Amino acid sequence: MRPVDTPLRRLLRRLIPERAVSRLGLLRDALRNATFRAYVATHSYGGVVHQVRIADGLGKGWYDFDWAPLTPLTVLREQGVLVPGARAFDLGAHQGIVAMMLADVVGPTGLVVAVEATRLNADLARENASLNGLRQVTVLHAAAAETPGVISFAPRSNGHVATAEEASVEVRAVSVDELSAEYGPPSVVMIDVEGYELHTLRGARATLVAHRPALIVEVHVGEGLEQWGTAADVIAMVPERYRVLVSRHENGPYVPLAEGRTLLDERFQLLAIPE
Repeated sequence: MRPVDTPLRRLLRRLIPERAVSRLGLLRDALRNATFRAYVATHSYGGVVHQVRIADGLGKGWYDFDWAPLTPLTVLREQGVLVPGARAFDLGAHQGIVAMMLADVVGPTGLVVAVEATRLNADLARENASLNGLRQVTVLHAAAAETPGVISFAPRSNGHVATAEEASVEVRAVSVDELSAEYGPPSVVMIDVEGYELHTLRGARATLVAHRPALIVEVHVGEGLEQWGTAADVIAMVPERYRVLVSRHENGPYVPLAEGRTLLDERFQLLAIPE
């Protein structure tokens, strides 16, 4: 989620350089987080009760209530893709809630590698996994990218890869192919990287061809993707012999790509299942 483009923000952009505006935003976020009184909430996430540390307003708004099961995870369980002992990569893991839901499915013999580039969120994801005894969750403070190395990241809200005009910090960059070599090939790759999904998929080429994991991708049309490419570019990264489903919302309904072309003009969800 990028900062909301309000009339005030547009006015500031005309009067003040974007880097200065984004620095002010980072300062405001830091002040809000510093004054937030953190607490631990207990909720059901996909039918499993977990404790979650709530340490900022975004976390409160997103996680301080019960979650129904996530449709993509349910579909992949029914398809026999997401099973006990499986490996899953959660790229753009935020505060680790979905990573924990994946961990509930793969169990103690499986592995979830959660990649999150905003330091606060990565720390909270690690703490949330520990609170619930989920040793099968490994959290990396890094950004998903096409190639390993270092990348400039704008840590506003839940963050995004920075443009040249934005205030940013340098974080480790990891690719899916790098993670596959280090942790083993995944059965599922989840991607929610605020517009950088095309680069992330390019960094998964070898894994997609050799191991054919299922893909769950939030495609940020109009919310960052346009800086790097198009929805068609993202879909073209899915190899042959995948069944591609799309939905406007995370929990569906999902329809075949041929029937859902009208959904591609705004942010949408993509679920690709190897045939």
